[in-house]
Amino acid sequence: MWCIPELTDTFIERMMDILEIYERPYNPQEPVICLDEKSMQLLAHVREPISVTPGIPERYDSEYKRKGTASIFVMVEPKVGTRHLIMKERKRYKEYAVCMDFLSTFYNEVDKIIVIQDNFRTHSKKSLIKAFGKKKADKIMEKVEFHYTPKHGSWLNMAEIEIGVMDTECLRKRRIPDMHTLTHELTAWKIRRNDKKAVINWRFTRKKAEEKFKLIKNKM
Repeated sequence: MWCIPELTDTFIERMMDILEIYERPYNPQEPVICLDEKSMQLLAHVREPISVTPGIPERYDSEYKRKGTASIFVMVEPKVGTRHLIMKERKRYKEYAVCMDFLSTFYNEVDKIIVIQDNFRTHSKKSLIKAFGKKKADKIMEKVEFHYTPKHGSWLNMAEIEIGVMDTECLRKRRIPDMHTLTHELTAWKIRRNDKKAVINWRFTRKKAEEKFKLIKNKM
């Protein structure tokens, strides 16, 4: 969301840092991964939907049953068109640590993994130490380099765009009752989108940021 109550030096610094990373030429040895989480309710139908003629929307009862919650961890490499999903029941330090362990293993041949993420309290090396111990956490961090969006700047994370696509193409207006169904549906969506090599065409540059926020004038 474009909601910036105050344009602080910290906001500008972090925004420009991320935009500079986005503007770099693609380097397979330094993949840029945008990470974000989506929480959702698991809901079951009280009565099964009514099947109708093809082309006519399915009808279902407005009543539903709550079946708990789920957290979807989205990790997207926007310039390549690859995304990875990890579905968990919660989004604690343990689940976040699993994501970092996955990235360090999947990209084990690269020199460095650049992770763009927000400032949620679990997004730090401390979570890895707490989950795996210092030795393994240090090993993971040898590969991983964190970059954080500024406060009120989550829109700078391209994972939010990917989550929007995921909602539109897979989750929106659907009742998913359990983790098994959620994992099955999202895995199928991920495979289709990866097969298409669907990239994210990011157009907001440092130059545009300077113009929009009048940064050149502010520096004078």
